[in-house]
Amino acid sequence: MIADLHADGEWNAGDLGCGPLVLELRGRLRAMPGRVLKVTALDPGAPEDLPAWCRITNNELLRYERHSRCFWIRSRLEWN
Repeated sequence: MIADLHADGEWNAGDLGCGPLVLELRGRLRAMPGRVLKVTALDPGAPEDLPAWCRITNNELLRYERHSRCFWIRSRLEWN
């Protein structure tokens, strides 16, 4: 349930495109291993780009809300 979903931090990425978006996202998630970041991303490609990036990087996309353009992402534990 959405009411049960808790974010440890929030970031409004605005209309950042895929490249700058995932570079900044990587740094933010790396600083909070195992925790959840709520990201608002207005870029039209984000609904496809962020889930793919999460799969590739072993971060967990917990939820995506189309109407608010919010993504809840759990940072992986290991960042070597």
